[in-house]
Amino acid sequence: MQMNQSLKFKEKVGYGFGDFASSMFWKLFSVYLLYFYTDVFGIAAAAAGTMFLITRIWDTFLDPFIGIVSDRTETKWGKFRPYILWMAIPFGIAGVLTFSSPGFDVTGKLIYAYLTYTLMMMVYSFINVPYASLMGVMTSNIKERTTLATFRFVFAFAGSILVLATAEPLVAALSKTAKGINIGHGWQMSIIIYAVIAAVLFLLTFAWTRERIKPPKEQKTSLKADLSNLAKNKPWFILLGAGVATLIFNSLRDGSTIYYFKYYFQNQEAFQMPLFNFAINYSTLYLVLGQAANIVGVILAKPVSDRIGKKNTFLYAMLIAGVLSCIFFFFNENNIFLIFLFQFLISICAGSVFPLLWSMYADIADFSEWKTGRRATGLIFSSSSMSQKLGWTLGGAITGWLLALWGFEANMVQTEEARTGIKMMLSFIPAAGALISAAFIIFYQLSDSFMLKVSNELEERRRNETDENGTAADTLTKI
Repeated sequence: MQMNQSLKFKEKVGYGFGDFASSMFWKLFSVYLLYFYTDVFGIAAAAAGTMFLITRIWDTFLDPFIGIVSDRTETKWGKFRPYILWMAIPFGIAGVLTFSSPGFDVTGKLIYAYLTYTLMMMVYSFINVPYASLMGVMTSNIKERTTLATFRFVFAFAGSILVLATAEPLVAALSKTAKGINIGHGWQMSIIIYAVIAAVLFLLTFAWTRERIKPPKEQKTSLKADLSNLAKNKPWFILLGAGVATLIFNSLRDGSTIYYFKYYFQNQEAFQMPLFNFAINYSTLYLVLGQAANIVGVILAKPVSDRIGKKNTFLYAMLIAGVLSCIFFFFNENNIFLIFLFQFLISICAGSVFPLLWSMYADIADFSEWKTGRRATGLIFSSSSMSQKLGWTLGGAITGWLLALWGFEANMVQTEEARTGIKMMLSFIPAAGALISAAFIIFYQLSDSFMLKVSNELEERRRNETDENGTAADTLTKI
């Protein structure tokens, strides 16, 4: 089987299932977890923000370790797929624990949040670093990688849509118990449903995908050499910076949405669903629209990048998103159409960046092998997960701290300062992240034409290796 061949549709779908599963929980964390901690579990916003920073900083630097370990894993299933099999069920269990709310005192709640969230992030890393790395060894065809990334993110945003469309109504329905309304119980039961779906999809990802690209035959395991090569890889540092800034942009916008509609809008309900006896909130419509627009952006990423290149597509998307986010600040409750229109446009820009980001990490892995003769797919792809975690960390921590700075108090009427601050958390502040990301990507130099040359040369090297090994085997047989 040639490594450069096109992948079958089933394998692309199987790979996409993995990000469907991950993104359900990613979106739960980025949109609802801070709200769950402050308004349901009863943790102060500043304390939750600090917890995000402490737990995620440690977890962020766990990712490269997992990348190093997975690069050195040898099983009959490959290097990366086994982790998806081993971690699928623990992933679901940790998610349920994170969104559980036992009746501890204030100190006990904070300790419980630290322990369960740290566990969740560790399990998330152990399944998602190998999952991300898997794309780099399924095919060496750079066009197929962009297609694979497109499948991945279409499924990712579909998973996000599922959660955003159902979470609030599902929690409301499952909060009704024999003893009355129990919001904590509603959240726990809802997460159990999502956890089962995620575990099944991860197992299908394991079953339907294959690893094809292996390190050069003569490559010997050397952590020092891998780290030394990474430290000299300028495109890796540039993409890491751009990725962190992009995730800060998204994390701030996601984490602020529930607060924006709950505390800035006088009326949260968009319309009633009489047959099901629950209301659809503006926040639900806003978030679902954003995810639908993200899918549009993902689909547009390949044809646009084929025409103007990955770098230019990334750059223009972040510039436009930054400018539109600044304009967003000037809308108020009476501009509901413009609020939703700009959410759609900004989300198209944000969605187009993600498949490019992961496809570019695969290019960097190829560039590193081409330049050094060594392949460290897991280590390089761990940086993509690390940038996600670091951006998510800073975005979540900043959100909590800003709420505290502006005098936010959960489940209370907010001051004008707090309401203005919440608007800024959906506009000017994330816009800064988008513009910083654009500034980083200006310096990225791995053009599509150059990477085509790199891919062809690597394919030739691998073909020569195969021919040499075959000749050696024939000689031994004759002897």
